[in-house]
Amino acid sequence: MNYYQEITLLPDDDISLSFIWQNVFQQVHIALVEHKVGSNQSDIAVGFPQYGKAKFPLGSKLRLFAQEQAQLERLNIAKWLGRLEDYAHVKGIKPVPDEVSYVSFTRKNVKSPERIEREMAEKARRWSQKSGKPLEECLAELEQTKPELNTKHPFIFLHSQQTKAKEPDKDSKYPLFFTMQERENDTNGTFDCYGLNAKVNDENSAGCVPQF
Repeated sequence: MNYYQEITLLPDDDISLSFIWQNVFQQVHIALVEHKVGSNQSDIAVGFPQYGKAKFPLGSKLRLFAQEQAQLERLNIAKWLGRLEDYAHVKGIKPVPDEVSYVSFTRKNVKSPERIEREMAEKARRWSQKSGKPLEECLAELEQTKPELNTKHPFIFLHSQQTKAKEPDKDSKYPLFFTMQERENDTNGTFDCYGLNAKVNDENSAGCVPQF
């Protein structure tokens, strides 16, 4: 990645940093989907320069990376963040510095509390029907093996645009968890429409971004 554009999030007493992250990253995701270059593939990647280093796990800065300056110009992220201009400052496009390290940001599959509860209730219902035991007893027994929510990874709540379109009354919110892995050097991997290291990559072709 040769060029980048930095977005600084600006919380205040009334609007929290987490709420701004939700809204900013939602717009970034929509923009990447609109400019995708393949099925769930983006030529724009995202980076979190303050990952794990600030009070808020993702910090207050987001970077967009591209091989060519024209790719960031076409994306025109400032347009997508227009209604958030009081809370997100978009800087100009710059060349990536010479001295950088490389990392991969990947989506981490972690079940949300809501999903865990839904799956537990469904398991208890099936067990109750099969065994003839009362539903409450099945729930109590399953509670002993209930999976714990892994909260060590930073996450942002987003809304599924497909769910909102198909079922407007249904809660479309889901958590997007991130994990970062340091890399010895840049590799020629692909990125998904979150701007993250795509799952189709392997260890030798991970989607990497400069970290500086």
